[in-house]
Amino acid sequence: MASERDIRARLQRAGQEHLLRFCAELAPGPRAALLAQLEPLEPEALGEHCRRAAAARAHPSGPPPELAARLRPLPPERMGTASGGDPQSRRLWEEEGFHQIALNKVAVLLLAGGQGTRLGVTYPKGMYQVGLPSQKTLYQLQAERIRRVEQLAGERCGTRCTVPWYIMTSEFTLGPTAEFFKEHDFFHLDPNNVVMFEQRMLPAVTFDGRAILERKDKVAMAPDGNGGLYCALADHQILEDMERRGVEFVHVYCVDNILVRLADPVFIGFCVLRGADCGAKVVEKAYPEEPVGVVCQVDGVPQVVEYSEISPETARLRAPGGGLLYNAGNICNHFFTRDFLQRVTREFEPLLKPHVAVKKVPYVDEEGNPVKPLKPNGIKMEKFVFDVLPFARNFVAFQVLREEEFSPLKNADSADRDNPSTARRALLAQHYRWALQAGARFLGPHGAQLPEQPRPIGPMDENAQSRPALRCSWTGPPAEPPHCPRLPRALPGTLLESTWWGAGSSPGSVCAGTPC
Repeated sequence: MASERDIRARLQRAGQEHLLRFCAELAPGPRAALLAQLEPLEPEALGEHCRRAAAARAHPSGPPPELAARLRPLPPERMGTASGGDPQSRRLWEEEGFHQIALNKVAVLLLAGGQGTRLGVTYPKGMYQVGLPSQKTLYQLQAERIRRVEQLAGERCGTRCTVPWYIMTSEFTLGPTAEFFKEHDFFHLDPNNVVMFEQRMLPAVTFDGRAILERKDKVAMAPDGNGGLYCALADHQILEDMERRGVEFVHVYCVDNILVRLADPVFIGFCVLRGADCGAKVVEKAYPEEPVGVVCQVDGVPQVVEYSEISPETARLRAPGGGLLYNAGNICNHFFTRDFLQRVTREFEPLLKPHVAVKKVPYVDEEGNPVKPLKPNGIKMEKFVFDVLPFARNFVAFQVLREEEFSPLKNADSADRDNPSTARRALLAQHYRWALQAGARFLGPHGAQLPEQPRPIGPMDENAQSRPALRCSWTGPPAEPPHCPRLPRALPGTLLESTWWGAGSSPGSVCAGTPC
């Protein structure tokens, strides 16, 4: 380990010597911890990071004045759709996707570096329960979907197969996530096929370019964004591990989408048959001002343009058919070939430009007193996973239905959207539709058949379990455990769950049918 003198000299070169201003008064243990945190920070890189953060913060925000003239929607030949298209094409995509999964060529990669701070919890977001009747967490739902797609691919192709699960964590989430998986026996997945690795951390920076000291013995650090994936892949030799396993195609997604379809055979097959090295799922924007990035072209090159970069006038433009011209909403759900990821880590990662996130960052004042700021005081520099789209040789986008594949969990229930209630409702509504498609009929407490379109779901409360339960009846032969043959083939999960407002005014709960 470098000496305090050497580290102080490095910080002087970076213009950040203030990080040691309390070092002399620290006990040996905290002093050693601070020096250990500072030692890996290269002075040139640290200085450049702080200067870049301050400069980016000072740069005017908002739509670049020339962007509208350079912007174009994706051409039709780069687009596919999960609904409303040719059923035969969809069957071919699904068959190809299952074929690649059965050959052990597909992996899924979870971006799980963030904490549940906006949800009001201190643990990783994947450990969160949204209030389903089963009380399953996001991690459990996703693990069960991996098991299900392995099973479906194996049944179709007459073989046993594995979909490795790579989980990118951060300093904040690695320990709790690893312990959570061990406590739950990896949700019946083989631990050898669950690979956790950690993304890099970067110092938070004040508006005038000084790294922030969170405590006398600790620099305020933050994950480098989900675009830190590419450095982390190289840091932990993840692509080499994929190559040893024979993985050629990777499905990358964020932890907070409760409707995500892991290793979706239709999406995988579409990308493979199109010869794509990079792909993105998109949903149609709900309204012009919806705060989601748009997958489009700038100067003929595909990329995601953030909603804050598009002027209101451009966002409201209409296509000849009447829909929004720029309607391909980004949902952070991507396909990459392993070869493309290797090119990114070797050639393109240094070209990615960090984005500015202005945050409230706890710090110590000049007297060493801890301060929790009431307004944003610091800059966290992040890279985004979609920043690599312009480097693709063959990029495609695949539009899916929002109600089937996208319901993010971002906020606490005090917010009006993207909260536990909306996530729960989205999953329950989806399972209700699947049960109806499979021939189920839902009956209210007094035996009256419920409508095929569920009414809005009210929040679950402590008395929900004591209220009259809805009943589900099947038309046709009864379901046989462990799987219901009448349910859709791509059904993720092991239990069909529902909580609905019934024909009357009180909600009830039901597990529709048997485990499926």
